[in-house]
Amino acid sequence: QLMGREEKYVVLRLPSGEMRQVLSECMATVGVVGCEDWANVVIGKAGRSRHRGIRPQTRGSAMNPIDHPHGGGEGKTNSGRHPVTPWGKPTKGAKTRRKKASDRLIISRRKGR
Repeated sequence: QLMGREEKYVVLRLPSGEMRQVLSECMATVGVVGCEDWANVVIGKAGRSRHRGIRPQTRGSAMNPIDHPHGGGEGKTNSGRHPVTPWGKPTKGAKTRRKKASDRLIISRRKGR
């Protein structure tokens, strides 16, 4: 929702409730995403997933230490560290966003947290 306009920026209220400045030359598609149940379709079997080009996912703990930070060890042991991606970045809800320069364009954070 367009809230206000300055010389170079416009102020938008995002669906999260955050108020943010955006350059006034920017283009945007306004509206609601359709077919929101698309993500809830049950694929049903491995074959349908493979026809879509989706390959099986191997657990990191089943890999070798060279392939994943959770790999290695004798038998089915836990990795002994917090869950990470194959590249070593924290996963499972850990915040990994940089405090980047666009922070100055955020007027107010989302409310109700």
